[in-house]
Amino acid sequence: MEAPPRSHLRQVERAAPGGRSAMSAESVGQGLGPRPGPGSGSESEPLCPEHGQALRWFCCSERRPVCAACAELGGRCQGHRIRPAQERAEELRNKIVDQCERLQLQSASITKYVTEVLPGKNQGVVSTASAVRELVIQRLGLVRSLCETEEQRLLERVHGEEERAHQSILTQRVHWAEALQKLDAIRTSLVDMLTHVDDLQLIQKEQEIFERTEEAEGILDPQESKKLNFNEKCARSPLLTQLWATAVFGSLSGTEDVRIDEKTVSPFLQLSDDRRTLTFNAKKSKSRADGPERFDHWPNALATTSFLAGMHVWMVNVQNSCAYKVGVALGQLPRKGSGSDSRLGHNTFSWVFSRYDQEFCFSHNGQHEPLGLLRCPAQLGVLLDLQAQELLFYEPASGMVLHTHRACFPGPLFPVFAVADQTISVVH
Repeated sequence: MEAPPRSHLRQVERAAPGGRSAMSAESVGQGLGPRPGPGSGSESEPLCPEHGQALRWFCCSERRPVCAACAELGGRCQGHRIRPAQERAEELRNKIVDQCERLQLQSASITKYVTEVLPGKNQGVVSTASAVRELVIQRLGLVRSLCETEEQRLLERVHGEEERAHQSILTQRVHWAEALQKLDAIRTSLVDMLTHVDDLQLIQKEQEIFERTEEAEGILDPQESKKLNFNEKCARSPLLTQLWATAVFGSLSGTEDVRIDEKTVSPFLQLSDDRRTLTFNAKKSKSRADGPERFDHWPNALATTSFLAGMHVWMVNVQNSCAYKVGVALGQLPRKGSGSDSRLGHNTFSWVFSRYDQEFCFSHNGQHEPLGLLRCPAQLGVLLDLQAQELLFYEPASGMVLHTHRACFPGPLFPVFAVADQTISVVH
């Protein structure tokens, strides 16, 4: 920008002393006193060391206050972009006001996090730790004579995890308390500049204002962190799972009298009179009346009873079949058509252990996890623990846990079966 004409500079220079900033200190925050307006300050106004005139202009190229003579033809700032110093000071004031408002919002957000979120996290850790502790004690009670050392080890891990979570929460409290103090100090400093510093001093403190603003921006808002939650995996132990399953199946504790619901049996299956055995028939039976509950394509069947809570165990004889599925399913499992919606293990409604020839896998929602079994089970035990939200498949002959799946089951679960080769039977 070319330098403004001398007459224009003189007119603005004469008008400048009477001007007042439109920004009020009251907009920064409650409790702040009035601040001096532009042009106020020392009775002896600073002068240009070269021309002896008042420094009422701001050179944007050199980023410093200048006088009118500096901006005129022949002056050192000729051809530079020149603005009234009052405008530059007002611009800085607006930036301070905006930054102070942001700091207030950030402080409010952190305060809400510390007072509302962290206490809830703490209570959640206490509740979850208590539930996991009870689960560990309950399972170890079945095999206490064999695993007292394991019990002590796991309880110590639960306690250690609880302490870790508490320490993480405490660390968060300290961190955000320090952040609040730092934000308050920055805001106080900026407000002090806003209320006690004249235009020239404010311009000279521009770098300090920038550094303060950058420091505040470096304080990030609170984020959700897994470190503040209790990690339930700390209580998982292959030894405990193995001993617990062996104790449950060995004592046949909680064995269910599972019967198959005739209304759901596929026309490719034949159901025995005692409603425990399913036999595959490649020819579709025409004697079965179709109904809304019956599977019309896949060789599936549901049990008559569903489970909503507690622990449940049932056994299935699978030694005569090379193609079967055993597991659990929601009652909303679709029954009609050849699509994946009604195919066990290929939808969100079913969780099954599958065998096809010499291949074994666990399937849910179209995800198939291969299981490297060395031999084919003759019997398959199913253990459903709804307190722990755990589904376990077990081979009684070897005492081996074949697979464990943990999930948040969304509703009552039915034992479910499918067979595409010979026969499978529920063992009572």
